[in-house]
Amino acid sequence: MKFIYIFLIGILSIGELFAINNVAIETSSGTVYGVKKNKVIFYEDIPYAQPPIGELRWKAPRTLISSDLIKSKENNFCIQRPSNLGGVYGEGFFVGNEDCLYLDIHAPKKINTKLPVMFWIHGGGNTSGLKDLYDFSKMVAKHNVIVVRINFRLGPFGWFTHPAVQKFQDGDDKTSNYGTLDIIKALEWVNNNISLFGGDPDNITIFGESAGGHNVLSLLVSKQARGMFNKAISMSGYTTSISLQDSYKPLSNSPISNYSSHNAINSLLLKYDKDKKIKIDDLNQVRKFLFSLSADDFFSFYAERPSYEEIPLLTNDGIVIPKIGLRDSLSKKEHVTIVPTIAGSNRDEVKLWLGTARYFVDLEYSFIGSILNIPKVKLIDENSFEAFNFYRSSAWQLRGVDDPLNSLNKAGNSELYAYRYEWDDHRSLIIADFKRLIGAAHATEVPLLAGNMDLVGGYPLSNFIYPPSISKIYLSNALIIYPQSRNTKHNLALIYDSTGNWEESDKLYVDLIASDTTDAQAYNNYAYSLVERDKDIDFALELAQNAVKLEPKSAAYLDTIGWIYFKMDMYDEALRYIRESLSIDSNNPTIQGHLDTIIKNKTKFNSSKVEQAEN
Repeated sequence: MKFIYIFLIGILSIGELFAINNVAIETSSGTVYGVKKNKVIFYEDIPYAQPPIGELRWKAPRTLISSDLIKSKENNFCIQRPSNLGGVYGEGFFVGNEDCLYLDIHAPKKINTKLPVMFWIHGGGNTSGLKDLYDFSKMVAKHNVIVVRINFRLGPFGWFTHPAVQKFQDGDDKTSNYGTLDIIKALEWVNNNISLFGGDPDNITIFGESAGGHNVLSLLVSKQARGMFNKAISMSGYTTSISLQDSYKPLSNSPISNYSSHNAINSLLLKYDKDKKIKIDDLNQVRKFLFSLSADDFFSFYAERPSYEEIPLLTNDGIVIPKIGLRDSLSKKEHVTIVPTIAGSNRDEVKLWLGTARYFVDLEYSFIGSILNIPKVKLIDENSFEAFNFYRSSAWQLRGVDDPLNSLNKAGNSELYAYRYEWDDHRSLIIADFKRLIGAAHATEVPLLAGNMDLVGGYPLSNFIYPPSISKIYLSNALIIYPQSRNTKHNLALIYDSTGNWEESDKLYVDLIASDTTDAQAYNNYAYSLVERDKDIDFALELAQNAVKLEPKSAAYLDTIGWIYFKMDMYDEALRYIRESLSIDSNNPTIQGHLDTIIKNKTKFNSSKVEQAEN
């Protein structure tokens, strides 16, 4: 597998320039008019398919019949719950429309006839979000590229499995992955029309964050998307997909059983078929019922769920996604589109949510704060906060970077790259220490890429959170591609170890040591894992001795060997190493705790020996 260091923007080429004087363009969808702002022309709210309404609900998107003039349409985002994080505001259970299949094209005023095209797929768990959340115009102007932003059906309108729907449909209509087909339809439109805007249809990069990254990976295995793109970037993506059975009617003990389409239909029938005229087993009747429901009525079941984000989504339908599932398909040559692919994750993926969870944070009021009613966000337990973030974020890297890239490598892709985002130059304000609370959190890299730091998470306070500083000059360096390193294996081993999957963690430790006999960290972590399990203590001692031999001044390694001697009831040796460890790191609470435990147990041991001698 070829891994090299590059800058993300470095994949974009720049050609000869020419001026566009006319911003009226005849497309397959009709006449599109652009608006010039600064160095960018904005072509917005272009329909790329027929509205998926009426009989086209839960069907593959249809090619749009051209109209003479395309006018901007307000509130053209897809139906979803209002969400600050998703950038969609409003009152009630949901906002948006079924008629939502629109895209934007942002192009430089001065362009080459064949500019690189960046095709953006927004995040939001495939249940929220919209094309307009991030403004890529600075990226367009600075790097001379064309950016396309799209909407696609979300939640139960985008992904839905029920025999009353699929049984009566053929071809791609028989799928459960309507939202995925929307994305592919938009790609098709771009392939057919982007040259009119100065874009190169042979140089299209699909990129997306979170659920958008998930969708990028799904396009790699979807046969409908083959030949429509040339590069792929998955930012904080993942490879989750479920069976048709789980989407429709999973086992009663399944964690998604409450969100199945079977339960949804039962609930809707109880609510709207009060006379019980419709038989649940009569699929034709159920189908008519489903298509007769207004969007408001149908969506009410999902909108009222306590965790709307847990609605089953991407399904292994054998039509859009292979039946073996997304994760396994990525490793199969017969399923995968082989293109240069980047996958990456953020150091603090989950802090975006942890920092708002009352389990981890609390509000306190100073004297002035109480007068002004301005609280300060305070961490309840910083160690727990950081530990939870580390393991959950490392797991995200595992499922979103390491696993899919290794799978793609098995399928024969040699042009694979990985990045890790760590930039966290936040301001500490009176209300919160944002560097600690947010860090390099989920989605905070997108504004960096776009060049609009005021858009972080869609929050209006972003200008205050991110101060003007010298680091902004070097922001493009924050998304540096790095090889799948030994550090990755170390993190994976820690994850497996912490979750009790010791067979896998032991394999990784053995591999790390075998490939580099000077890896003191591998010796130490393996030794500590074994002793905590009370397994192979003699072998653990040997490993720990190697670690200390390699790095004799490491407080952590000295602590490990001292702890092993304690487990062997060799208290004097244990105390010698623990005290030496504390002389290097005197404030370490773990080492202090070990010292206290050893002293107490030694006292008990000595007392017991005296008592035995007296008897």
